[in-house]
Amino acid sequence: MPPGGGAIRVLNVAEKPSVAKAVAEILSRGGMQSRAGRSRYNRVFEFNYAIGNQNCHMLVTSVTGHLMELDFDDRYRKWYSCDPVVLFSAPVRKVVPQDKQDIKRTLEEEARTCQWLVLWLDCDREGENIAYEVVEICAGANRHLNIYRARFSALIPREIHDAVQHLARPNKLFADAVDARQEIDLRIGASFTRFQTMLLKDAFVLDATGEERNMVLSYGPCQFPTLGFIVERFWEIQAHEPEEFWTINCSHTSDEGTASFGWIRGHLFDYSSAVVIYEMCVEEPMATVHNVRNQEKLKYPPYPLSTVELQKRASRCCRMSSEHTMKVAEELYQSGFISYPRTETDSFSPNTDLHAIVHEQVNHPVWGTYAQRLLNPEERLWRNPSNGGHDDKAHPPIHPTKFSTGETNWSEDHRKVYELVVRHFLACCSQPAVGAETTVEIDIAGEQFNASGRVVLAKNYLDVYRYDSWGGSLLPTYTVGQQFVPTTLTLDSGVTRPPPLLAEADLLSCMDKAGIGTDATMHEHIKKLLDRCYATKDANSRFSPTNLGEALVMGYDEMGYELWKPYLRSMMEADMKSVSIGTKSKAEVLEGCLQQMEACFRDARANKVKLLDAMGTFFARSNRPINETHPVEVVRPCGACNDSEMLLKRKPTGGFMVGCRGYPQCRNVVWLPGSLAEAAVTQQICPTCVPGPVYKIQFKFNRRDIPASFDADHLGCIGGCDDVLKELTELSRFGSRTTPARSQSQTQTPSGVRQGPPRQDLHNGLRSTGQFTNEHTPVMNPQARGQSHTPSGVRQAAPRQDLHTGFRTGSQFANEQTPGANPQGFRSTHTQNPRNASEAGQVLCTTCGEASVARTANTEANRGRRFYKCNAGCNFFAWEDELENVVPPRGRGRGGRGSSSSRQASASASAGRRGGGRGRRSRGRDRDDDANGMTFVSATGDTVHGCCFTCGDPSHFANVCPNRGR
Repeated sequence: MPPGGGAIRVLNVAEKPSVAKAVAEILSRGGMQSRAGRSRYNRVFEFNYAIGNQNCHMLVTSVTGHLMELDFDDRYRKWYSCDPVVLFSAPVRKVVPQDKQDIKRTLEEEARTCQWLVLWLDCDREGENIAYEVVEICAGANRHLNIYRARFSALIPREIHDAVQHLARPNKLFADAVDARQEIDLRIGASFTRFQTMLLKDAFVLDATGEERNMVLSYGPCQFPTLGFIVERFWEIQAHEPEEFWTINCSHTSDEGTASFGWIRGHLFDYSSAVVIYEMCVEEPMATVHNVRNQEKLKYPPYPLSTVELQKRASRCCRMSSEHTMKVAEELYQSGFISYPRTETDSFSPNTDLHAIVHEQVNHPVWGTYAQRLLNPEERLWRNPSNGGHDDKAHPPIHPTKFSTGETNWSEDHRKVYELVVRHFLACCSQPAVGAETTVEIDIAGEQFNASGRVVLAKNYLDVYRYDSWGGSLLPTYTVGQQFVPTTLTLDSGVTRPPPLLAEADLLSCMDKAGIGTDATMHEHIKKLLDRCYATKDANSRFSPTNLGEALVMGYDEMGYELWKPYLRSMMEADMKSVSIGTKSKAEVLEGCLQQMEACFRDARANKVKLLDAMGTFFARSNRPINETHPVEVVRPCGACNDSEMLLKRKPTGGFMVGCRGYPQCRNVVWLPGSLAEAAVTQQICPTCVPGPVYKIQFKFNRRDIPASFDADHLGCIGGCDDVLKELTELSRFGSRTTPARSQSQTQTPSGVRQGPPRQDLHNGLRSTGQFTNEHTPVMNPQARGQSHTPSGVRQAAPRQDLHTGFRTGSQFANEQTPGANPQGFRSTHTQNPRNASEAGQVLCTTCGEASVARTANTEANRGRRFYKCNAGCNFFAWEDELENVVPPRGRGRGGRGSSSSRQASASASAGRRGGGRGRRSRGRDRDDDANGMTFVSATGDTVHGCCFTCGDPSHFANVCPNRGR
């Protein structure tokens, strides 16, 4: 439909496709044309319309909720990519996700041809935030757009026409408040969730079915205080100690009926005192009436309906969960039957035509008669609704906007919610119920008793609002001074009872009073607790915490932090409101809140043992290692244990490794080159390496450690197919391009190959299993497998595991010591000698390669004896005096071997610690070869003896033999 002469093109954007269609139908009066947009779910409607005196060609389309997502940069998005505390300051960005790119393209294409942009988003903070997302996309395509805001509360003609004729401007403060909340929730939730999950999931058996590996122990700034209300009530019930009490009751029956009198004291916990008083009353049972009060009582109708009140009343009266209530209410709103269901307002504007709303219900077969009475002045039933004192300045209270006796596509719950909204609206426009209440006070032997009765004189709003009741017993007539003998006078006992579990309506009240969440999100927080198995809900909509939920709250409570209390979130919500009204800036709120929560996070992590102890109260410990917060990412399945994954991890020293998640049961590990500055697993899968999937790793090498012909950034695969990684690995192993400057630190191994200086993170060179064809893995010392000697006598550690692109399967190791089952082709020796570092003031752990710590024994047998123990939690242990028995080789020349006395001392010390056992022989070589100081280990870590299988020389290996290939 082409625009009329002089008409401007106006792009109208609604929040949902159904709202866009409803707006277009109302404004065009059915005379619109429809065409497909880039997204098949978000069509474009066209028609001509006049806004004021301006002819317009209207294009109406939609988004589907938020167009953008706030998330961390890619390097921080994976769980094990960084320390969770970094997430409090890591860069975040708003981007359009892939599934909404088509909507973005539609907006860009339509905006380029338009002069106006009219935003028909929901008129609350969240809708304003979505509006600015749309503005960002459209203004990016056409910076000359004139931007307007349509404000409406119901999809009915009078609201829509009024909104388009009174266009306003969008409110940036509302959008900033939502941006601040989103960023705060993202940073706090992501950091605490990763911390909890990585610390606890593998440490305990949380699920007997074994599915706990997929569990997420989430933390949310609103979710946890909501859980706190449930746990706190549960603890009150558990702490309750029943106490027996006694009370005196009496009744009096006359011709007019029976009156039951209660003791003014209520009850006594002391049995003797109760018995004494009761006996006094029995001895002098004459009752004297000393006061009769008759007064009129009013029961007022409810305030106009807000979102929280809708959820609470639907829970009590309709037995519907808050989440389901909001879903049904949203559908009724989009169909035009009720006003916008997300509102904090509980008072109508004086400009609202309430009589017109009531008049629409006159023809209803159930409550139509009451609506007629309400409009009839002679009935004197009308009363302007009370002011509840809340106004969000965006939407009126929830009220009916279209008459219906029930649509064919409605479920029973749709009927219930619609009926609740209509009856509530009619009730709040009605007079209060009127009753007459009588209170009679009597005296028996000096003890006071009273009875109350009520009669309803005029039901008024109770005639339509069947969810409320107001009744009471009718008392006989009494006069002051009248005396009578009670018909019954009894001493009754009872037991104090604990408070009940929190019902959903009560939980919503607690959240509302404490300011936890918004009216539109409270039901989401409750649902999250059920989804995460932190709480359960019974048939009566009452909540109980699960063991998991209680343990988490208990752990934080033991730390002394009230992270499960509502106070912190209440302050955050107050800050959000301050941003929305302009008294605080978004940056100010973000800085203050995140600093406070980061301090809480650091303290919580420092006191994590209390969280572990609390979990241990409810769950059995598992034998899996605790990942905690070390950055690890899945690279591939572990081929050694076939039961877990190989993970990319960053050690505290900064080096990288790929190790099995099942450590210490499985010790399969790959040390990556020390020249790496950064490494991160990507989602790209290598198409050739098996067993898979093998995920490629984005490597970033230190530029100074690699030749200029190589890129510092490289996307590589450790599965054995990557030639570039192979060359960089070898270069890293044998020295960087700055090697000449380090010539003083280079040494000669027995094979004549130069090695760089020893590194604290073991070795920066990784060797291929393909390099050991027809030979065993060499180890330079019978006591310390995996070491070489420098000319200065300082031992160097061999690599924990060799990496090369020439990986070989187990079937390829013909005529050699077959490695342990490892389809990845990786080899692990686990043979680091602690003595390697003790000469330099350090003893390295044989498992992780990190420096161990010195301790002094306090046992009776070894009191005062020093030993070394791994500080990282490995099983490494070594006595200091045994380390000193190892005599370092002296006088080693270039390619030479140490003295026989040194080698024999080392061998005897090693044999003594192993119990004097003999090592396995290889290829039938005699024991004289052992004196050469050369020992080999197989891939399983067993000591074997051997030499070069090409020439028989034990001073080098077959892969570097000078006679190789001759």
